[in-house]
Amino acid sequence: MSAHSSQPSHRRRYAGGSRHRTPAPEPSGRYLAGSGTEPRTARTALRLRRVLAAVFLPVFAAAAVVFGVWAAGHDPGDRPDSAVLVGLTVGCAVLALVTAVDLLVLARRLRRQR
Repeated sequence: MSAHSSQPSHRRRYAGGSRHRTPAPEPSGRYLAGSGTEPRTARTALRLRRVLAAVFLPVFAAAAVVFGVWAAGHDPGDRPDSAVLVGLTVGCAVLALVTAVDLLVLARRLRRQR
């Protein structure tokens, strides 16, 4: 804290003039109720997300296969260690799975939007 501050750190105020943070909105139905500060026309870039997921799904899947084959043909004492290759294989496979699920969710949301 700087020496020029007019309020001690324990009395610092948050946005809106109150000393306490704004409480989280109460859930209403399936989604949280808006706080009233977000734009009415706010939208996510679903099509961009779909393009990125479609590009990176094959990249993650191919990387998982490459690391898996490399780990299977690995000799003891080689570098990188077998555990590293298995970790990379599992990590890429998980990313491919998450990307595939994201593509399914995006397809459903884009269908519902039309």
